[in-house]
Amino acid sequence: MYKNTAREERSVSPGGVLWTVAIAQLMVSLDVSVVNVALPSMRTALGFDESGLSWVVNAYTLTFGGLLLLGGRAADRFGRRPLLFVGLALFGVTSLLGGLAQGPGQLIAARALQGVGAALIAPAALAVLTTTFPAGPRRGKALGVYSAVTAGGAAVGVVVGGLLTEYINWRWVMLVNVPLAVVGLLLAGRHVPAAQAGDTARRLDVVGAILATLGTSLLVFALVRTDVEPWGSAATIGSLAVAAVLLAGFFVYEGTRAKEPLLRLGVLTNRSVSGANIYMMMVSINIFTSFYFVSLYLQEVLGMGALTAGLAFLPFCLGLVVGSLYAVRLLARFEARHLLIVGGIIGAVGMFWFSQIRPTGNFLVDVLGPSLVTSFGIGPLLVPIANAATAGVAPNEAGMASGLLNSARQIGGSIGLAAMSTIALASTDGAPVSDSPGARLTHGYSMVFTVNSGLLLVAVLVAVFVLPRRGPSLGPSPVAQQNGAPGRRPETVGNEGSRS
Repeated sequence: MYKNTAREERSVSPGGVLWTVAIAQLMVSLDVSVVNVALPSMRTALGFDESGLSWVVNAYTLTFGGLLLLGGRAADRFGRRPLLFVGLALFGVTSLLGGLAQGPGQLIAARALQGVGAALIAPAALAVLTTTFPAGPRRGKALGVYSAVTAGGAAVGVVVGGLLTEYINWRWVMLVNVPLAVVGLLLAGRHVPAAQAGDTARRLDVVGAILATLGTSLLVFALVRTDVEPWGSAATIGSLAVAAVLLAGFFVYEGTRAKEPLLRLGVLTNRSVSGANIYMMMVSINIFTSFYFVSLYLQEVLGMGALTAGLAFLPFCLGLVVGSLYAVRLLARFEARHLLIVGGIIGAVGMFWFSQIRPTGNFLVDVLGPSLVTSFGIGPLLVPIANAATAGVAPNEAGMASGLLNSARQIGGSIGLAAMSTIALASTDGAPVSDSPGARLTHGYSMVFTVNSGLLLVAVLVAVFVLPRRGPSLGPSPVAQQNGAPGRRPETVGNEGSRS
């Protein structure tokens, strides 16, 4: 079937592959943030209620995070190029459907299917990159570009979302993906070789993926619906109970029945892995909810337009990008655990500053100041978390550890956003009736940032008491490379972890 494999491999253009992967990854990372500044316009146009609005973000991140591990296994099973084609095509079509949505349900369904496409694109694109560029400086540079696109997608997303919403229409935050998907498909067809048929012997753990995705989705649904279904209601208790059964079923199935488990439960007994994933969940909750609630504060309380709100996010986003890149140098001098402790404390201070927002606030004091402090603390955390998440993991399970960390990022952010939406709504309802609408909203947003500050302090405690005190000298790991740290070969990191 692949009789021209050698000729195809010789004709591969590394530059073309890099462009293909960059476009695909930009589209995936862009959609995490591009919709945030358009949320008020979506609510007005389609009639979203306050809790339903969060599903525009959650529907994407839940299916994205819940299916990432399955997407990686599917790329191994069926080949990276076919999965990249299917993912790009699905992403483009569902973006078109979302842009044409006439009601909340249609938009949320389109966002969920976008997440499925993203879960196919992300692991296939990274696998294409790492198999094209041999280990060494060239791969390091390629992964640097990949990481810059991944981190910079959030910064580009808020600005692009503001521009499109302000000067054209909110629908274009969805429709903009259509030409990107077409370009990605054309580049993939031209530059990505069809040389790998995939590992046909590997089974796909579809049951595990379904249990994990349905369980987390139902958990988020129950949390979001507490504004209309009280915590003690049969609907809420029943939803939480079914979610618990599904998630428990996932762990039981992975540990006893799965032939090729998405998650080998023994990995979680590694304190470095489990601690790093808990830490990542706390950080992702802070990042996801910051994008969401700061955007609402800027537009709903301070009265900024979509474009101005998008530009107001730039310092925060750029701080995350610069911090991620600078973390590589910090890791050369300090242990990952120490960076996680110090960065978590700085981030908690920034979030506490955010909690002091005022209904009559201004950009300099209420947004810019806390944005810089928070991003200065959180930005340098991403690479140390990635290093800790793969410390002591066998080389053949580095991919599993990487997928687990990415899933913790996406799913943790979704669950956190659902919970914080409930907290914000309850706090807003509990504000004095005599307060202005802006003051009541600010009261709810302030409570969210206060809780965020506490969660980062919990993350610091995890770094202090859960992560090993004396770990290996953590250079850039396979996952760290994905977050912007070019460096040693994965085999080296895995072996060091094993020796420790």
